Amino acid sequence: MTRVIGVRFRTAGKIYFFDPGKFQIKKGQNVIVETARGVEYGYVMMGEREVEDEKVVQPLKPVIRIATKEDDAVEEKNKKKEKEAFKICQKKIEKHNLEMKLIDAEYTFDNNKVLFYFTADGRIDFRELVKDLASVFKTRIELRQIGVRDETKILGGVGICGRALCCHSYLSEFIPVSIKMAKEQNLSLNPTKISGTCGRLMCCLKNEEETYRYLNSKLPNVGDHVTTDDGLKGEVSSVNVLRQRVKVIVYLDNDEKDIREYRSEQLKFRPKKKKDKERLNTREEQELKKLEALEKKEGKSKLDDN
Repeated sequence: MTRVIGVRFRTAGKIYFFDPGKFQIKKGQNVIVETARGVEYGYVMMGEREVEDEKVVQPLKPVIRIATKEDDAVEEKNKKKEKEAFKICQKKIEKHNLEMKLIDAEYTFDNNKVLFYFTADGRIDFRELVKDLASVFKTRIELRQIGVRDETKILGGVGICGRALCCHSYLSEFIPVSIKMAKEQNLSLNPTKISGTCGRLMCCLKNEEETYRYLNSKLPNVGDHVTTDDGLKGEVSSVNVLRQRVKVIVYLDNDEKDIREYRSEQLKFRPKKKKDKERLNTREEQELKKLEALEKKEGKSKLDDN
């Protein structure tokens, strides 16, 4: 077991482990630590605790110090400088006529580097831009191209649910999501209805996927033939996954039909067969294939480098 603390460097960012060393560090404090990018100011999300050795990436870097009031002032000053750096970089991008969208500017705590995050449709030759920026800021410059998920995570916003976006408010790392998850939850496969603000599959598709998979395993599909506990045979017309209730068109003795509702445990049916794909128009099918391709291409977050 290894004694660690968990530190975060941006809103809803990834949590990194550090060695607390001789310090008694509690959740909610700020600390100064050395990272791959240089000396950074971080927020303690997880107080001291023991974790399994295999969960720790060695060598584990130690905390330099608990942040002082002077450190807090430096961090506040850096935040103001970042806003000015953003404006300057935006003007330089326009000057060089580059097809790129600037998303954020970030100073390391020790001002050893300024990072600029941007999005673009393809590769950008920004060598002249870097030289121009270096002459202005007199420090190391890094331009980092990020994906649309990272862009949304940085900028934030409100989802179709009316709440703050998961990636910006609490989701530390992006979770792999797939079209299969939407199918499992019986959602419409219309790309516009299962895509988030970023234009990719909604991260929240993962939230209830496991529950729906379990509940669906106890239910027949629409169109399946079932036998009820009162001896009737019928065909499933609809299912309520969360309530675990099924509406069945039952065949009566006088050749008449009736629609009756049953609990899942009142029915006998064969194991689930593969569901038929939801019928989509040509445009929706093309958009769905494009969405799946983009999902595979997105890759891991470009914000995690500490």
